[in-house]
Amino acid sequence: MSLKLSILDKSPLHGKETAAEVLANTVELARAAERLGYDRFWVSEHHDFDSFACSSPEVLIGYLLARTERITIGSGGVMLTHYSPYKVAENFNMLSALAPGRVDLGVGRAPGGFDRSTKALQGEAAGAAVSFADKLEQLERYVRESRETDDATNEPDVLRARPIPPRPPALYLLGASAASAESAAKLGIPYVFSQWISGDDDVLEQALTVYRSAFDRSRGGEPRFVIGVSVLIAETEEEARRQTREFKVIRIELESGKSLRVGTSGQLEEFRKRTTEPFRVEERETIIIHGTTESVCRQLEGYHRRFGIDEMIISFENADFAQRLLAAEAVRSGLAGLLGPRLVRF
Repeated sequence: MSLKLSILDKSPLHGKETAAEVLANTVELARAAERLGYDRFWVSEHHDFDSFACSSPEVLIGYLLARTERITIGSGGVMLTHYSPYKVAENFNMLSALAPGRVDLGVGRAPGGFDRSTKALQGEAAGAAVSFADKLEQLERYVRESRETDDATNEPDVLRARPIPPRPPALYLLGASAASAESAAKLGIPYVFSQWISGDDDVLEQALTVYRSAFDRSRGGEPRFVIGVSVLIAETEEEARRQTREFKVIRIELESGKSLRVGTSGQLEEFRKRTTEPFRVEERETIIIHGTTESVCRQLEGYHRRFGIDEMIISFENADFAQRLLAAEAVRSGLAGLLGPRLVRF
């Protein structure tokens, strides 16, 4: 079985770096990903965080498309809870019209930020918000209907997200549970399982089984299950373990019933400064595939073999950008050595 490799970059802010410097790093990494033969390059969405630079993936995607030539560029993901599905479809149809066949639209349920940014994004409509499931269904319909049509047969009473691109964006659902996998399957769209959030191989296996069994082929698509993993590479196993200790999966349960996740103790402290609402915290270790290049590549190859996964999207977690860049090169080269022609190059 062949394997495709992709990259998710979160545009992380460390130390005294400015947002402009970090976003320039993301551009450099995207160009390197294209040169190295990665399949796609995604960017994330975060709000009101001191530790991430990208709050508007669609804007960054447009810039990255202009600075690259072949690689697919997408969102990992747009936090659909905040937005009108129609406007999201318009934005990504616009990108797809500018760069046909090179745009992915990954969407997620999480807020991507703290309560005050959620309220600011949703404005007065927050009290009567449409459910995520309904928004996802609406978005899928707008994207599915984004096909080139002859003016003579284009029904005037059908609302379409325009412009109509030669090829609509590829819609993906991001999640970390069997329930979200089933949602993607019923809509006949690809699913990205975020292993760095779940950290549970049993849940991954359950989500994969549910997705494959429930997938609706009548919509014209084929099942595509992608696993999202976090990777940290160091010169020694001990150094890699030391660097991963700062990463956690921290679930914050607010008194109002809302919840969110953050990934480090520093981000938890950011949240404490931004809320007056009582909350409780559940903390556990996150799953970061870490070690030397050789051991990391063997772990990735093990996931590929064990679960029959034909695509992985990797978030490189080294704090230093030069190390992230080297890690992207090392993983690509290391897996090429292990898999040979089974590793797909784009």
